[in-house]
Amino acid sequence: MCLILVAWQVHPDYPLVVAANRDEFYARRTASADFWAEFPQVLAGRDLEAGGTWLGITREGRFAALTNYRDPANQKPKVPSRGKLVSDFLTGGTDIDTYLDSLSAADYNGFNLLLGNFENKNSRLVAFSNVSTDRHELGPGIYGLSNHLLDTPWPKVGAGKTALNDALAALPDETALFHLLHDDTIHPDNTLPATGVSLDWERLLSAAFIRSPEYGTRCSTLVKVGASGTATLDEQTWLPGNQACERRRFQFPLERK
Repeated sequence: MCLILVAWQVHPDYPLVVAANRDEFYARRTASADFWAEFPQVLAGRDLEAGGTWLGITREGRFAALTNYRDPANQKPKVPSRGKLVSDFLTGGTDIDTYLDSLSAADYNGFNLLLGNFENKNSRLVAFSNVSTDRHELGPGIYGLSNHLLDTPWPKVGAGKTALNDALAALPDETALFHLLHDDTIHPDNTLPATGVSLDWERLLSAAFIRSPEYGTRCSTLVKVGASGTATLDEQTWLPGNQACERRRFQFPLERK
């Protein structure tokens, strides 16, 4: 997952709105979003090579999403898959702080993690990175997360946050939300970060929606938690060449305590 945009406690009818793109090599086997057979409360896609996931929500109101921290010079071989961080939270029963306290975060390559708990009226959304080791309790606002720290002002993060703010006014119509996730604008060289990849890759990865023959945006996902207690997840899958594939929509009442 390479771009996650979040509106938290901003819209009166939708306390949580998430618009996210997962970018990955097309050769990596993936299952589309669905409820998991062995954990039927979990709704998420699945990495079929390592078994974890990048984003999901449960019937009880647990939410988690992940981005990798891009730093090729400091990649450690033979470490656990970061997708396990999301799946372990979704399938577990501990609260956010207990879960984060239990992590051996240094055992993983760099990551950013968003964890939410909407199981009761004391809803929370927390951001954590093992690069900075900071834990942020998020207050109301619009946030952006790519492959650096939360709200790092990369061009697609800033543009995405602005577009998300504008798109909220149209809800429940989701057209503008999917439109911002399909923005394939390549940003000017002088605005690009230097993350240790080539300039050609920095250009390619500067877009919210990434297109290339072997690597690109594999799915666009919207998650909404309504003030009424209803959760919705919409996922659009993409094939190489910007070919729209499967579209899935799930809606269910949260089983709040």
